[in-house]
Amino acid sequence: MSTENMTQILTNTIENLSTEESLKGLFHEHRDGDPLPSSKALEEIIELSRSILFPGYFGKSTVNINTIRYHIGVNMERLHKLLADQIMAGLCFTNVNPAESYEERSSCRLHAEQIALELIARYPKIRETLATDVVAAYNGDPAAENYGEIISCYPIIKTLVNYRIAHELLTLGVPLIPRIITEMAHSETGIDIHPGAQIGHHFTIDHGTGVVIGATCIIGNNVKLYQGVTLGAKSFPLDEKGNPIKGIPRHPILEDDVIVYSNATILGRITIGKGCVVGANLWITRSMEPYTKKYKQEKKDYIDIEFNHGTGI
Repeated sequence: MSTENMTQILTNTIENLSTEESLKGLFHEHRDGDPLPSSKALEEIIELSRSILFPGYFGKSTVNINTIRYHIGVNMERLHKLLADQIMAGLCFTNVNPAESYEERSSCRLHAEQIALELIARYPKIRETLATDVVAAYNGDPAAENYGEIISCYPIIKTLVNYRIAHELLTLGVPLIPRIITEMAHSETGIDIHPGAQIGHHFTIDHGTGVVIGATCIIGNNVKLYQGVTLGAKSFPLDEKGNPIKGIPRHPILEDDVIVYSNATILGRITIGKGCVVGANLWITRSMEPYTKKYKQEKKDYIDIEFNHGTGI
């Protein structure tokens, strides 16, 4: 192929990719001076947060009781700056007013810094709740040797650090950034928890891979899920234009002390009552009364009947 033909192909491709029609709904026009959401910065925020919430398990391994204040202090200072930058990026990302004045942008920066401080002030409570999640994971798995193994190895703890931080950011009115943070955990662990979900203390997911928890889920205290569980929505109600109606409660409510076994699917705004047990591979679309259980009835295979469970041929 000649250089002229190659140049023509590239030029035509660039033109086609730059048309308004091809960009409709897919292009975010950036304003000069606005920060952009950064996955690298958010990864550092999570690394710092994990090292603050679980010192000695994440971050520098040399931390001890004599250096803990210094360790947390240094990480907290860095964390605040990164948080303020990324919160500002989220706020700017959803504000498309090109005529915004310098004073308005400065005010937005101050607002971002205040939100960052408010989030950091919630870290003691976040750690307190995460500590109960560690206990729940340990008590729920006979293979676990100690809490350190849970914190260091179990994907649910890494996921819950991301989720609990993201959920607080969402309640503080930060757009976009909370969703990125939970999707980072989704990529890392295979557990998909929307930051809008409300989850109580002593929560755990055994194994975890393939679990989906929707945006309007409400999960009580001392709830345990297994791998592959979906807490999802049924078909969405549509508006007069045929578009899904957003912002309505559409995911399940799980009350306290519920256990949901692997690959169960629970759909719609239904309530699984206190103390219920949902067996594996079930499809649930109706509410369950407290302390009820649902299982699939075991079906005998031909070989079981014919050979009496293997005792004779």
